[in-house]
Amino acid sequence: MTKLTDWLGRAVPQTSDLHPYVPGKPLEQLLRETGLTEAIKLASNENPYGPPPAAIKAMQSACTEVHRYPDGDSTQLKNALAKHHHIDSSRLLLGNGSNEVLELIIRCFANNDAQVIYSRHAFMVYALATVAAGAHGVAVDDDETLGHDLSAMLAAVSQYTRIICIANPNNPTGTLLDNNKIQSFLDQLPRDMVVIIDEAYHEYVADISSDSIHSLYHPGLVITRTFSKAYGLAGCRVGYAIATPDLIACINRYREPFNINSIAQAAACAALSEQTWLTVHVAQALGERDRLELALQERGLSFGHSYGNFVLLRHEKADVLHQKMELKGVILRPLASYGMADFLRVSVGTPEENSQFIHALDAVLAS
Repeated sequence: MTKLTDWLGRAVPQTSDLHPYVPGKPLEQLLRETGLTEAIKLASNENPYGPPPAAIKAMQSACTEVHRYPDGDSTQLKNALAKHHHIDSSRLLLGNGSNEVLELIIRCFANNDAQVIYSRHAFMVYALATVAAGAHGVAVDDDETLGHDLSAMLAAVSQYTRIICIANPNNPTGTLLDNNKIQSFLDQLPRDMVVIIDEAYHEYVADISSDSIHSLYHPGLVITRTFSKAYGLAGCRVGYAIATPDLIACINRYREPFNINSIAQAAACAALSEQTWLTVHVAQALGERDRLELALQERGLSFGHSYGNFVLLRHEKADVLHQKMELKGVILRPLASYGMADFLRVSVGTPEENSQFIHALDAVLAS
């Protein structure tokens, strides 16, 4: 018998410490596993109302040109974003979701000797991208809010630190840092430090938080945003970074050709023009978020206020609760992989979906 090759042994060293990102369970999978005919997914912080009508129309039109390669520089989308944010297009980098943008930044500046600092309770991709780059992750704890302890992060900075990642609002805990506190933090950092402010949920706090693009400054500041959440284009995978032109040009060296497909470019351009639609649906999400938080408070399961389109549920047997909720046709997001075994993240759905969640929760708690 031919001996099997030890591919893991031949791979680069960091491969053994690298594990694929596990997304929220798909609806189809739950239906297969349980035999249920209907279920709802409140696990991935998606916009439950779908994309703007103009984006759907733009995608349908773009389908007729898929035999052509897309614009490799996403020129139309860059120009639209530049106009929207009142910046020059040279400050923009487009990615296949903000996830790719984050990976490009870390690959560009982190090597085997480098350290990347992030919160232990922040978006898991920071740690995954750091491991993939062969760099060393420094996970800083914040036991009180499970968000970002800026003082502790500052204390963790060493001669090897190249990148600091901050999610604001934070996923999965929903905490929000004031821009004044972030600026004070930035002022104490070396000028050649790359600092990522991940604002995937920015649209949900736009009315209470000053725009970081024009209110924060640091030579190494990179602000990332996405069309996956409030704009309802998670399946299109479009994200972007905003930084100084020289920093963007450096990161852009790692970007793969044609990384944003033509359908996604068309959808994002159209969605960006639907600001009235966005405002209405963000308001709906925030109202439903408050409703879910109140429901959890009344049942003694709330951890605190969230600034994203999701809430945190705390229960001493969260894993069991999660399994029982799935049997009721409700998919939630367990957070044990974040070191938060007592928590479940609940995405804000439509009013009907949220009612279904509350009804199923009461049935499970009573059982």
